[in-house]
Amino acid sequence: MTPPLLWTTTLVLAYLLGSIPTGYLLVRVFRRQDIRTTGSGNIGATNVARSGGNGLGIATLVLDALKGLLAVVIARHFALYTGFPNGYDLEAMAGLFAVLGHMFPIWLAFRGGKGVATALGVFLAMMPLATVFAVLIFLLVFTLTKYVSLASMVAAVCLAGLCVLLDSRRRLLVDVVYIAIPLLVILKHYGNIQRLLARTEPKFSAPATDSSAT
Repeated sequence: MTPPLLWTTTLVLAYLLGSIPTGYLLVRVFRRQDIRTTGSGNIGATNVARSGGNGLGIATLVLDALKGLLAVVIARHFALYTGFPNGYDLEAMAGLFAVLGHMFPIWLAFRGGKGVATALGVFLAMMPLATVFAVLIFLLVFTLTKYVSLASMVAAVCLAGLCVLLDSRRRLLVDVVYIAIPLLVILKHYGNIQRLLARTEPKFSAPATDSSAT
């Protein structure tokens, strides 16, 4: 497989994998509802849970994370199988495209989730130790504030910094991806930022009237 074909195949597969609308499908199958018409209208794990499906919310979180993790693992195996010399770059870009797929899924007119869970899977596959620290930061901020959106953004910023600082392989493209994914997550939280500043952002225990879903 030529390098251009390898890049194209890997990134298309990563996008399609990431674009699987897990939350939408779970709610449609098990509750016969369209999650886009419930709560915030977001397809992510938080909105699924806030709309009364705690079990489905957890399942959505796990499966969305698996999308990101599998995209990186598949890229890693493709690189090893073909002898591709820049496998680490390929892994990072596959992770980025999986997150983009989740945020802008072709199956739902490019209206997807915030990418938090899928990004979590990507970073678990690439920088597990840094990801564990970021999860602890998320839990701390969430415990103190009860804002999923705020905890997600703070953890995303910390994760970007930790990955760039702790990665010993020092690839420029990978560092760019480490920064780009959290930046995309924060940009998708634009509405949440506005509500946080206005002090109108509901906490997790409140009824789902916002778009703070992952």
